[in-house]
Amino acid sequence: MSTNENLRRQTQWNGVAVGDVVVVDDERERRSSFTFVAHITNLTTGDEWVEVHGGKANAQRTRSFRPDQIYPATAKKGSRIVGQSLADAPRLNLG
Repeated sequence: MSTNENLRRQTQWNGVAVGDVVVVDDERERRSSFTFVAHITNLTTGDEWVEVHGGKANAQRTRSFRPDQIYPATAKKGSRIVGQSLADAPRLNLG
């Protein structure tokens, strides 16, 4: 966790929470699997990114991606990603 007061770290974002499976739209990561860790906002610059954990089976690690690259688990259809990212179409929390 960051101790920088200019960073806001949220463990819930647009309908996903820590540990939820997400899909990353990145050519190098298409065959990898990831879980959501946190959404980070730099309060000074407005920059945002999403931390995820996972990767290929033998290379599990924490990575950061732009919010528009993060999709719900249901977006992966074979090797294709369908639908909108969580940044463009947040999931509703109906619970």
